[in-house]
Amino acid sequence: MFIVYILKSLVDGSLYTGQTKDIKDRLSRHNRGLIKTTKGRAPYELGYFEEFVTRRQAMWREWELKKRYNTDRKKRLIADFDHKKIERILGL
Repeated sequence: MFIVYILKSLVDGSLYTGQTKDIKDRLSRHNRGLIKTTKGRAPYELGYFEEFVTRRQAMWREWELKKRYNTDRKKRLIADFDHKKIERILGL
């Protein structure tokens, strides 16, 4: 499975959208400052995600969220998301 995700910075509330095959590892890398585009705003929490069978589907959805969704629309996705799914996928 491939995952498209939205992270929320615990420092300034900014959002980051990405895609990965391993969400636990990717979130850890973001929070350890190993991702160049996000290291200045770490730590992050996972706010939203979607699962896809193919990388192509995930890349399309990532593009759509980045280009067609403004910050307010992404914040609504996060607010309306079932956060128990986050606990499940992160194994909390």
